[in-house]
Amino acid sequence: MLLRDKYLKKIAAGFKTVQIVVLIGARQVGKTSIMKSCEWDKNHLFLNGQDPEIATLFQRLSDIEQYLRVYLNDKLEGYLLVDEFQYIDGISTMMKLLTDKHDQLKILCSGSSSLDILQHLEESLAGRVRTIEVLSLSFEEYLLFQDRNLHKLYLTFDAETETSALTETVEKALSTYLLYGGLPRAALTDHPDEKIEILDDIYKTYLLRDVRNFVANQDFVGFNKLLRLLASQIGSLVNVNEISRQTGLSYKKCEEYLYLLEQMYIIKLIEPYFTSKRKVIGKMKKIYFCDLGLRNILDGNFNELTFRGDNVAIFENFVMLELWRSKKPGGSLQFYRTSDGTEVDFVLNQLKDILAIECKYKNLEKPVSIASLNNFCQAESIGKKFIVNRNLNVTHNNTKLIQGFLADRIAT
Repeated sequence: MLLRDKYLKKIAAGFKTVQIVVLIGARQVGKTSIMKSCEWDKNHLFLNGQDPEIATLFQRLSDIEQYLRVYLNDKLEGYLLVDEFQYIDGISTMMKLLTDKHDQLKILCSGSSSLDILQHLEESLAGRVRTIEVLSLSFEEYLLFQDRNLHKLYLTFDAETETSALTETVEKALSTYLLYGGLPRAALTDHPDEKIEILDDIYKTYLLRDVRNFVANQDFVGFNKLLRLLASQIGSLVNVNEISRQTGLSYKKCEEYLYLLEQMYIIKLIEPYFTSKRKVIGKMKKIYFCDLGLRNILDGNFNELTFRGDNVAIFENFVMLELWRSKKPGGSLQFYRTSDGTEVDFVLNQLKDILAIECKYKNLEKPVSIASLNNFCQAESIGKKFIVNRNLNVTHNNTKLIQGFLADRIAT
């Protein structure tokens, strides 16, 4: 089992301050594997919340206590792991009662994000729980899953590394990643046709099954149109009126389903960056997908990027994901666009620093400057600006140009 160290460290850090840690993320991103790969220094017990008998245990405090005394230990010390905890009615209240009564018991849960889960966590466990977002594999994690030696080579690269025969191998891996994404099951398979089959299975078996609980039967055709429409619009502003017209769904339903898809970690909506110095265009958000493989299965296109009209948007979506994964706790990721033509792909607020990032899916013959990026940074007194491109790692006119496969280094 390959370890996803970043999440293991977050779990360990969480348990230093609270008794309950919850992993939230989309289906098939590896939450269960992360739970099972933790090294526990005390007794631990793994339970599956989808098992009806397990769910019944959590209906009475005395029942779950008695069960834990038998299968964990008499003193209820150690770690209780509950996978797919969203299937257990009232589990948030039961976790509160358990940890109030047994201060040496720590609980690690995982669940596919939904409105119900988040609401129950906020109401029952405010201040008692650490919530950790689990996303599909980052590009670095993808390399580790694919080839340990290639991953080891990748770790030697930095923002000054020049393009060479060594980087070509990593660039080729990035091209594959941009097509098939970072869902672990797909990443562990080498054959392209098998990757597509796995992605199609995840879409039909997991995504559509989950949303059935939230989408009215009469809306399901429109909802599928909505999914595919969003897949074709990554990197663009979300116009709910236009989406409503094209899907046949009401404006209110479109808003509800967009919110649902974001809570399920299928899409990510990026808000505009507002300042008092310039007026942004409206309040529309930009749409991205949380995994590019899932996006491409919805779009029905796995052709090589060189021959695609959406390669710029896919590259921008990738950069967004790398920035989102690596942003600091409490940080934010936004975009900037004004009526005078100033446009910046991403504004990353790291609390102590604000970074401005532009994406260029190009092989550059020489360093370039981007007027809108410079104007924005000058107006907002932002000192750190980046141009993510395909081949150059160099500093030019106070702007750092950095290759796409090193995008996660921007936030560090």
